[in-house]
Amino acid sequence: MGRAFETPAGSVWPLFLTAHAVLVERIEARLASASLPPLAWYDVLWALERAPERRLRMSELADHVVLSRSNLTRLVDRLEEAGLVARERSEEDRRGAYAVITPAGRELRRRMWPTYEAGIRAVFDSQLGEAEARHLSAALHRMLGAARGLPKPETSKR
Repeated sequence: MGRAFETPAGSVWPLFLTAHAVLVERIEARLASASLPPLAWYDVLWALERAPERRLRMSELADHVVLSRSNLTRLVDRLEEAGLVARERSEEDRRGAYAVITPAGRELRRRMWPTYEAGIRAVFDSQLGEAEARHLSAALHRMLGAARGLPKPETSKR
């Protein structure tokens, strides 16, 4: 098996970044061919739909999606113009605002899911065996936990 994407130090980071970009691109193409908006719209709508009261402060929303704060603000502006999200002023902090998913936003998110799910299955899930999926999941959870400053999970010795 070739190691063309590895750095001299043996890191698979470049391969991970390339795989992520290409897989997301393939899913984006499926959404576009179904006349659906980009994946970032889905991510914002899904984060809001799962949130308590279906709303999040903009700073909280930024923590749930993979976008810079300035890109998130512009995206929420577009979602608001499309009637998919509304902004509400915070009662406890007049400067703060919440992004709130609208019924139209929930409907669009539901319409996007079948295409998104089929894309995930076709370009990602179908390429992993059960054991590979478990190992990849465990590794990604460890990395995510470390990046978030969580203690390293205990490993069981069997």
